[in-house]
Amino acid sequence: MAKNKAAGSAGTPATVALTAAGVPFTAHAYAHDPSAASFGMEAANVLQVPPEQVFKTLMADVDGTLAVAVVPVNGTLDLKALAHAMGRKKAAMADPATAQRRTGYVLGGISPLGQRQRSPTVVDESALSFATIFVSGGRRGFDVELSPADLITLTGATTAKIGHPA
Repeated sequence: MAKNKAAGSAGTPATVALTAAGVPFTAHAYAHDPSAASFGMEAANVLQVPPEQVFKTLMADVDGTLAVAVVPVNGTLDLKALAHAMGRKKAAMADPATAQRRTGYVLGGISPLGQRQRSPTVVDESALSFATIFVSGGRRGFDVELSPADLITLTGATTAKIGHPA
């Protein structure tokens, strides 16, 4: 996969982090529909890829520690599994304003890459079944495609079964 500076791809902290690390990725910009019910499912539909290959980035409070969970867009986050994966007891979704402040991104555009402040990250193990996956590139209507191994390395993530099919 070659680096791709597709229209609209330059300048997000996610693409800056990928480029600085020398990680190959493909940028996928598309016209975001503000009325879309699900940012992730919109990306899967517009990019014409299976929704289980497109991952959403969620922020959770795990026993007082903010953590990033990366799960397929066609499912939900299992909070108990996330807590267990981190060796903790309880997890709850983080306050949206807290997630935006912590990551530096807006909801619907939160990328697991290039966040303002690094947080422990867990990627759903299903990502490993794909040669490449899609995650937010740092804004609505912009995804990056990269290998799950590169995502895990760049974020210092662990993998676990933390997603539930919808």
